[in-house]
Amino acid sequence: MPSLSVRRLLPLAALAAASALILSACAGPSSDTEAAGADPDAELIWAIEGANLSAGHMDPQISQLDVSAMVQRQVLDSLVFQEADGTFSPWLAKSWKVSDDGMTYTFELRDDVTFTDGTPFDAAAVKANFDRIMDPATASAQAASMLGGDLYESTEVLGDHTVAVHFTGPYAPFLQAASTAQLGFWSPKAIAESGDRLKAGGPDVNVGTGPFELTEYTPNQEIVYTRNDDYAWGPHGEKAPRFETLRVQILPEASVRAGVVESGEADLASQLPPNIAAGLGEQLTVESIEYPGMPYSLFLNEAYGVFADQKVREAFERAIDVDTAVEKIFFGQFPRAWSVLGSTTPGYDETLEGSWPFDADRANELLDDAGWTERDADGIRVKDGKRLSARWIAWTPVPDDRAALANAIQSDLKKVGFEIEREVLEPGAYNEQYGPKTFDITDWGFSGVDADLLRSHLGSEGFQNASQVKDPEVDALLQQGLSTTDPAAREKVYIELQQWNAEHVAIVPLYVPSLITAVNDGVDGLSYDLYGRPLFYDVSVTR
Repeated sequence: MPSLSVRRLLPLAALAAASALILSACAGPSSDTEAAGADPDAELIWAIEGANLSAGHMDPQISQLDVSAMVQRQVLDSLVFQEADGTFSPWLAKSWKVSDDGMTYTFELRDDVTFTDGTPFDAAAVKANFDRIMDPATASAQAASMLGGDLYESTEVLGDHTVAVHFTGPYAPFLQAASTAQLGFWSPKAIAESGDRLKAGGPDVNVGTGPFELTEYTPNQEIVYTRNDDYAWGPHGEKAPRFETLRVQILPEASVRAGVVESGEADLASQLPPNIAAGLGEQLTVESIEYPGMPYSLFLNEAYGVFADQKVREAFERAIDVDTAVEKIFFGQFPRAWSVLGSTTPGYDETLEGSWPFDADRANELLDDAGWTERDADGIRVKDGKRLSARWIAWTPVPDDRAALANAIQSDLKKVGFEIEREVLEPGAYNEQYGPKTFDITDWGFSGVDADLLRSHLGSEGFQNASQVKDPEVDALLQQGLSTTDPAAREKVYIELQQWNAEHVAIVPLYVPSLITAVNDGVDGLSYDLYGRPLFYDVSVTR
């Protein structure tokens, strides 16, 4: 059985040579050569989990799900491309400049790009997309935050292929945001005629400039992308893909995804758990690329119930044997997390490693100090006639490994007299509680290359502030990180924020996931972006 090839992304200060490690994970032909026996009319089948795409997540400008950006990258190009060393290369923008005050980014656009509906990509198209993202009626949360949120002022058309994006203050993370699918471009015609249907998705609706065109979509079953023969503006000069059809099969069960790639029914399968990936056949190449951003974490709602008491939050954290659970459940493939930023994220504070080990005795002391000294017949602590209980809401579907981790956490907490009631909810029911924050705990991980992602999770007005943190000092630090252009100064800000959370315990990080993809040997030239998502620009398919 093959061992997993774990390719941990390097910090963005790493040397440019890292590109060869991360973005060319499977060796293949260059853009000017063909693999021997490659079939230009081939169909490549990609099996993914695809959970909840059908629930209005086909538009990365609106959706917060990683999978939305992963699949729709096939049709969505960006202004710039971020390399493995953190630098930016031209893509739809030929060049750009940033004003001395950091408040205006001016882009010179390519003049040879068209959307697959025949309309031109130009400055007006940039404005149409950015205006849509910032329109409150669009209900964009993540993309709007990436576009600066309250700092965003306007997008100005300076010429057919010159556009300026204005902010009310310096906005350091903008180029990184502009490299993502979330700030990619839909056809202005599609926005005008089908804007309300983009999130549901479909042919002639999700229209971009990308290397593929979305030609078929059967919700919960498959998405079919067909080669854009006119494509000639890839981020490294790539032209039209070397195979005709990319068929994305939506298979929520990990064992089924593994089965189809191992049998050869699929050419590659992504979002595989370590235990299944480790058992795949020798004919497959298995790549595991660690997500940058926020580790999979638990968010403690300090404005709702028992977690208003910091001692209770600290006890909760110390009562969980994270090391043992993560090692056993993820077969040693996912590192245990110590901070609200993963170790491959710029600004990661390595001094936090080992700073809050499992300590049941300390957890018991903290709960005693908090007044939870009595126990009922079930062994659960009681104070003023109320049980020490917290309700954890989770978004369905829950992978088996995360369900096992939740069971381990509940067991650990019960040993110190802390009851955890877990509810796995459908999206509608989850949102009914998430909106008004009527829960104690929820969970997720969040991928992102820039530490500014903490703004949405810890800022008073952050759209992902599930812990309901309201701290002026934290808000001031987040604003400083947003506006500071000096990398060393920004890193200092985000280290301070990580240390604040380590002391305050608003978020309990558990492990750093990877995107694991298994690839059959008939696929040549596959590469990956900084998030571990497959890129098909240089892929050839042989049978």
